[in-house]
Amino acid sequence: MRWAAANQRGAVAPGGGARRRGRRLFKVALLRRAKGMAAPADYPPFQLGKPRFQQTSFYGRFRHFLDIIDPRTLFVTESRLKEAVQLLEDYKHGTLPPGVTNKELWEAQKIKQAIIHPDTNETIFMPFRMSGYIPFGTPIVVGLLLPNQTLASTVFWQWLNQSHNACVNYANRNATKPSPTSKFIQGYLGAVISAVSIAVGLNVLVQRANKFTPATRLLIQRFVPFPAVASANICNVVLMRHTELEEGIDVLDNNGNIVGSSRIAAKHALLETALTRVVLPMPILVLPPIIMSILEKTSLLRSRPRMILPVQSLVCLAAFGLALPLAISLFPQMSEIETSRLEPEIAMATTSKTVVYNKGFSSLGSLMPRVHHWLSMVAAIGGETTSKDQNTTLNSSYSIRTKSMELGKR
Repeated sequence: MRWAAANQRGAVAPGGGARRRGRRLFKVALLRRAKGMAAPADYPPFQLGKPRFQQTSFYGRFRHFLDIIDPRTLFVTESRLKEAVQLLEDYKHGTLPPGVTNKELWEAQKIKQAIIHPDTNETIFMPFRMSGYIPFGTPIVVGLLLPNQTLASTVFWQWLNQSHNACVNYANRNATKPSPTSKFIQGYLGAVISAVSIAVGLNVLVQRANKFTPATRLLIQRFVPFPAVASANICNVVLMRHTELEEGIDVLDNNGNIVGSSRIAAKHALLETALTRVVLPMPILVLPPIIMSILEKTSLLRSRPRMILPVQSLVCLAAFGLALPLAISLFPQMSEIETSRLEPEIAMATTSKTVVYNKGFSSLGSLMPRVHHWLSMVAAIGGETTSKDQNTTLNSSYSIRTKSMELGKR
């Protein structure tokens, strides 16, 4: 009788309440998503100077780099920047006003890190910020991939690419441990010369290859920028870091203590960095030519050749925007090596079977510059990274000392 009365009042059978609650929660989640509100799990308790996402997984690194290159921070006003900086200062001194959420703190840190240099506290010029790398770098990628380039245009776009990267490198340099200006110039000139030489040389070889049809020759020329940029990356690594092969780099035990400087570890770090700098530009410089070679065969572009350049620009933008964070997220910053493979004095100085070393920033080399404040946020194993004074504590068992984090030596 009770159930009958309940049903007459519009109630439901047992289990209906749970279903209604589930539907309500689902609707709430949809509303929150529609309003751009992230779930609480997306905003963990705030930690000053540390990444919002764990760096132990590919997904965590991917989300982290999406924040780093978010172009929306380019439109932050001066007043909003001041508010973000002041909010972080209030947090640092324990004077936060009531009601401030973790989301507000994380957003404030994202804004400050995107605009303000971590060492000099000066505003980084917009085209040279990491959040501006895709918007300002895409036209250069489009230029690099233009078909039927002349000798002059090939030289120009390769030079412009390396010059843009050099400016980004310098704007985001490690100002606490500055490298000599001569080293920047040496790396820049080496990258420009190698990129231009390879690009021009390959174009000449392709044009003189009589075995290729004009269509095949044009298709091959589309891929010339990749080996040119890859060679520039390798040249840049060697010129900027060749002294490490003689001096060695620091290796750390399980407790984060510096065991010593290893030349063998330096060799591994250099090889790993060179390899990743060859692999990572691939999706940005290889995917667009493949996609465009397919799209240009469609009736739409055949009948409207003027649309080829706009379509290619959109393809490059999509490849740049999607492939870049995916590619950067593939490789963790710290590498591990068995002590038995290192110098005898290193193996005898620790009881750990393995040690770790910072392989240096390897995310795209000439195409994706080495950036100090990226390193300070990413060069960790457990998501815990360096603070302003470079005293780093890792979520895992590692604690990375200041010396291992000096980008100037890397």
